[in-house]
Amino acid sequence: MKSVSHAVGSFFQPIFHLFGWLVAFCYGLVPNYAIAIVMLTVVIMGALTPFTIKSTKSMMAMQKLQPEIKKLQQKYKGPENRQLLNEEMMKLYREEGANPVGGCLPVLLQAPFLFILYSVIKGLANKVLVHGRLVALPRYIPTTSKMYKNLIVSHGQIKAFGMDLNLKPFSVHSSFEAQIPFFVFVAVAVALQYFQMAQMNNRNKKTGQAMPSQQQAMQRFLPIIFAYFYLIIPAAVVLYMIISTLIRIITQDLMFRAGVSNPHKNGVRAIPAPESKETKETKAEEEPSTLKPQPQSRSKAKRKRKGR
Repeated sequence: MKSVSHAVGSFFQPIFHLFGWLVAFCYGLVPNYAIAIVMLTVVIMGALTPFTIKSTKSMMAMQKLQPEIKKLQQKYKGPENRQLLNEEMMKLYREEGANPVGGCLPVLLQAPFLFILYSVIKGLANKVLVHGRLVALPRYIPTTSKMYKNLIVSHGQIKAFGMDLNLKPFSVHSSFEAQIPFFVFVAVAVALQYFQMAQMNNRNKKTGQAMPSQQQAMQRFLPIIFAYFYLIIPAAVVLYMIISTLIRIITQDLMFRAGVSNPHKNGVRAIPAPESKETKETKAEEEPSTLKPQPQSRSKAKRKRKGR
């Protein structure tokens, strides 16, 4: 087990040093730990934006295909038709450019960055025992950087706006008042995730598209799972999640306004939901008759003239 963890650590070491150099560079531009983390988040999200756009398009395409998927599920019922159903659904996905797991892509891509940032933040606040005293010894950042020197002076405290961003909500704080901002960070991060999902749901309601049940379940429970992680990770990493979610919200809003996520503009055909029997009967009653009056026969016309 130790050999595995050592191998994983060795693999990520260059990545930790890269992100450490980036955050130290940002701190050199603006000597504030919170702003440096915000700047680093903008850089990371800039690299992830193409995946966010692709994921949003895929989610819209999947929702557009729900009526057709239900038809296939009704057509190929039973375990004996499961393989055929999967083949037909995969064919449908290929034709319409949809990806059933595309909506999870941004969340999955966040996982390694959370791990990297968590490790880098721990490295920034690293301390070693020297002659019976704990001394700050930051890791992953250049020893000549301004951040390194300031961390030595502050004894490893990553302080910004009165908060030590290395601490967690349930860490030992100087007072209850000092603990409140950390819980506010968690609440804001969770609220923004729900807002992002509501943004997508409102878009679907306007276009009349139904949300898949699996996606609804994921939207309800995923922020709750993340809330647990926000309570056990440093505030600096929660700050990263707040800014990254804000950027995704802005990106989605710009996509909706520009019509980039509109399936009609991106080659996804609109598939109408199947009409019920009552709807068809109502339409038939409302539609005016298109039958032309039949011309009267000659014999009927003669009888009418005689009668006159």
